[in-house]
Amino acid sequence: MRLFLDSSVILSASGSSTGASRYIFDHAASWGWQLYSAEYCREETSRNAPKFGGEAARYFQEVLKGKVEWCADTLSAKEVVVFPKAKDKPVLLGALALKPDFLLTLDREDFHGKLGSQFYGIQIRTPAEFLHDLRRA
Repeated sequence: MRLFLDSSVILSASGSSTGASRYIFDHAASWGWQLYSAEYCREETSRNAPKFGGEAARYFQEVLKGKVEWCADTLSAKEVVVFPKAKDKPVLLGALALKPDFLLTLDREDFHGKLGSQFYGIQIRTPAEFLHDLRRA
């Protein structure tokens, strides 16, 4: 299963040793999940992880580096993308280019609130919702 990660999920995993975001990173290999994100998200996380303290920056630099496949930023798509937040467009366009099973984000207002639960067939979930849905399946 292919999971495309928003910066918020990567930052959450870096900043907290507990929670759904960290669980996804720690258990991706055993579940067979492939983790992807945009180069834009890597840069955003790299800039913001130090704000969470030294442990977050270390986790991001040492652990996440090998767990995520970083995709080149996508600038356009054949699908129509009308989205008011410019900072979130690289995430949406990157996900559209990859066509993952899920886009995981903690940004409920911008992603869930404006797009709902899917975007061109890509399921949008928070990490907790994703894990909850797996448990019910």
